[in-house]
Amino acid sequence: MTENTNHNNTVRLLVVSREPSAFRLLGPREASHAWHLDTVSNGWEAMERMQSGVCSHVLVLDIPIQDSDPIYFLRWLRSYKPDFPVVPLCSPQDAGRVKEATGLGGEDMVLKPFDPKQLENVIRRQLNGSGNGHGDKASKNIEQLGQDTCFVSASLMMQKLHAQVALLAKSDVPVLIVGESGAGKYTVASLIHKLSVRSGFKLLRVNCAAMPEAELEAALFGGESVSASRQTTLGHFAAGEKGTILLEEIAEMPAAVQFRLLQTLQNNELRAPAGTEGVPANVRILATSSSNLDRALAETRLREDLYHRLSAFTIQVPPLRQRKDEIATLLRYFMHNLAKHYGLPERGFSASMVAACQHHSWPGNLRELEVFVKRYLVAGDESIFNQSGMGATGAGSNDPIARAVKPGATLSEESEDGLAKPKPESLKSLIQAVKGEAERNAISAALKRTGWNRKAAARLLKVSYRTMLYKIDQYKMHAPQSYLLPVPTGEFTSYDEAKGNGRAR
Repeated sequence: MTENTNHNNTVRLLVVSREPSAFRLLGPREASHAWHLDTVSNGWEAMERMQSGVCSHVLVLDIPIQDSDPIYFLRWLRSYKPDFPVVPLCSPQDAGRVKEATGLGGEDMVLKPFDPKQLENVIRRQLNGSGNGHGDKASKNIEQLGQDTCFVSASLMMQKLHAQVALLAKSDVPVLIVGESGAGKYTVASLIHKLSVRSGFKLLRVNCAAMPEAELEAALFGGESVSASRQTTLGHFAAGEKGTILLEEIAEMPAAVQFRLLQTLQNNELRAPAGTEGVPANVRILATSSSNLDRALAETRLREDLYHRLSAFTIQVPPLRQRKDEIATLLRYFMHNLAKHYGLPERGFSASMVAACQHHSWPGNLRELEVFVKRYLVAGDESIFNQSGMGATGAGSNDPIARAVKPGATLSEESEDGLAKPKPESLKSLIQAVKGEAERNAISAALKRTGWNRKAAARLLKVSYRTMLYKIDQYKMHAPQSYLLPVPTGEFTSYDEAKGNGRAR
């Protein structure tokens, strides 16, 4: 066959196998389908080939029995190109490798000894289903960790973080994950769990700042619940056996619970408060904190011995303002997910809007960005930006993003951070909330423009005076001191008086 790599219809198959001669059976099909086979003998050669920019459309990965190198290469590929089509070849006797390959996105597997026709059909399916490996633009550089969680590695900083996580995931040791609220600490913990040998078991989350001492202790170690039913509960250390426990906001854990946690980690066993016999505690501990840990240690809110046991391996999650290369990817990701959730058509992002988002400081990190996309999805840029448009990208009141995302606005379920599942609110309530905010802003602007002359503001907005008074009461709006002038004769001071339920004083 004559190689024709410049032809648009030529499909390049990269075969990674110690025995490339076994794939000569694809030769006749190679010619008939305009396929070109590139073969390498191991994962390192495949990595070099892919990083050099040589175009390939489908990877055929041979995984021999008890050989871990192809699995390591597959992990690397999922980080480097999450959507790249892979066809693993496994032996049916090697159940462990089959499970690992499937967990890394190799569901379209072929068992050895393979039938060339079967392999051809699987390759065809991969080509038709993946768009030659380029994937959807909203999911590029995104590694899905669960239904509602993903890891974005669109920036060099996060790619290095992913490599650090991959190394720590292989060592069954406690890890402390620190960073600002909303930066993605839960996402990092999920990635550690997924890449570890415990990935087939549970990842349990406990927010140490959200529970009183007795309830938190029962949640972790079991015992009698503090509810009215007084039922005996099974703690996470027992329920999450062989899995991972994530302790969020570890610095907020009560001192007595910290002491018991330290004992459990030191002895590697779970002991009842009054018991004498311990039960092995076969779990991995991950902890997060958005607090100043030096201050927490100085104020003795966090035990120093517990801190040293947890912080031997520490991961610092950078805030979103340091990951501006990811803004465009995250905007598309949130837009895709939220539009699907609310049944709305996706909105595009102009270059000026993306630039403004990249200049914004995002003090709320991923949560704030998600809120912004939600409002833009429903209202569009005309409703969330004023007439100054996207040109103003500075801080403070001149920042259109800061105006669009109000303090206290939330989208995700109450959680530490990460890309969380949207609240199951209805589209109707969502639209009403956005319209209500726009209405309140319009009334406020009209009142300021007329010096809080409510009749003049009503005329300006082309509504009745009674409607204006109703809206002022509804939104609990009050005139600043500078606008408190004597009430003209006959003007009502409240909506109730306008209805006849009172008199002007």
